[in-house]
Amino acid sequence: MVKVVKFGGSSLADADQVKKAAAIIKEEKERRYVVPSAPGKRTSGDTKVTDMLYQTYDLAESDQNFDKELLAIKARYDEIVFGLGLDFSLDYEFRTIKENFKNKAGRDYAASRGEYLNGRIMAAYLDYEFVDAAEVIRFDEDGTFDPDTTAKLMKKRLDKTDNAVIPGFYGAYADGRVKTFSRGGSDITGSIVAGAIKADVYENWTDVSGFMVADPRIIDNPESIDTITYRELRELAYMGASVLHEDVIFPVRKEGIPINIRNTNDPKASGTWIVESTCQKSKYVITGIAGKKGFCSVNIEKDLMNSEIGFGRKVLQAFEDYGLSFEHVPSGIDTLTVFVHQDEFMDKEQQVVSAIHRLADPDTIDIESDIALIAVVGRGMKSTRGTAGRIFSALAHANVNVKMIDQGSSELNIIIGVANQDFEAAIKAIYDIFVTAAV
Repeated sequence: MVKVVKFGGSSLADADQVKKAAAIIKEEKERRYVVPSAPGKRTSGDTKVTDMLYQTYDLAESDQNFDKELLAIKARYDEIVFGLGLDFSLDYEFRTIKENFKNKAGRDYAASRGEYLNGRIMAAYLDYEFVDAAEVIRFDEDGTFDPDTTAKLMKKRLDKTDNAVIPGFYGAYADGRVKTFSRGGSDITGSIVAGAIKADVYENWTDVSGFMVADPRIIDNPESIDTITYRELRELAYMGASVLHEDVIFPVRKEGIPINIRNTNDPKASGTWIVESTCQKSKYVITGIAGKKGFCSVNIEKDLMNSEIGFGRKVLQAFEDYGLSFEHVPSGIDTLTVFVHQDEFMDKEQQVVSAIHRLADPDTIDIESDIALIAVVGRGMKSTRGTAGRIFSALAHANVNVKMIDQGSSELNIIIGVANQDFEAAIKAIYDIFVTAAV
């Protein structure tokens, strides 16, 4: 068996945390490939190393002195090295970083150094080989991740080593220039490594014991999720559940590799298993609840809209022409509503409205702002009658007005639109009816 293990920033924030991670890795010989993040916050008032690197590079880019800021970053790493009792120095790496900052190597290069340096330390502490992600993760010239080239490079390189540390978050263009994924991209790196070598399991170690049914900032001590499918995870991650980066499932789903979310500070907990499919029933009708605030709806009305061929395409073209993506498009006989991110839409709203009138000739257009979208997700909903009715009943009891409801054809999820101000109350009401009442 081969396992790829990824550790998040909070799991590697200081020497004590690195020791915990190393003990976990050494506990099982199957944990052969390690993907580290940059050091995260040591305390609530602390600053993540990645943010420190961004701030330092901004000074360099504007030709200001950044020596003090770079020394502060070096001190973070030296503290970890000293705490681990390593006879190891990062002096050469920091001289290189300083020179590259002066030469304006780019913000992606700057941000990537957090993972790069942590990878160097972990490789030395574990006595594993260090493999620079820039050598094995490839991006196309337009900045798009190149999975095929990456898989070939990764497999060829890792076939030569039994144990390796591969830093998360970044790769490179063919010419060697560093390119990062979006924030949280170390999760993706771990998934890429697991997929390339066809690992048996991808373990993602963080500071929580897996997924919760709902956001613990809204629900006190929410129930945990034992098993969740890739599709359920995709729905929840897209709608704001933040334990994993939303794109992490793609490299492992292709190979059918399960993901196990584990807690570095509670390694005995089994965490959450993310799988392609399962015969295991969830504890509740729903698997999870997640949502986001800050949407607006553009409601278009036109008599006999349903008989006009191409009406929907014309409306959506207006959004496409101004670089706007949509979230949901529920419709009626004579109405079509487009939900979009409010902050992206605000500065372009009148241009879009004019374009809709020009392209589709509607009777009226009405815009409503400050809407939250909530996803209720669960493989158990398909075989359970009355799920939507229970949601409506729970929200009505909580005095929450439903502005939109949209159910996918897979019956895996139901999307509900409510006012921003009702967001927390709506999640609590849904959680209570499906989870609290079932306990």
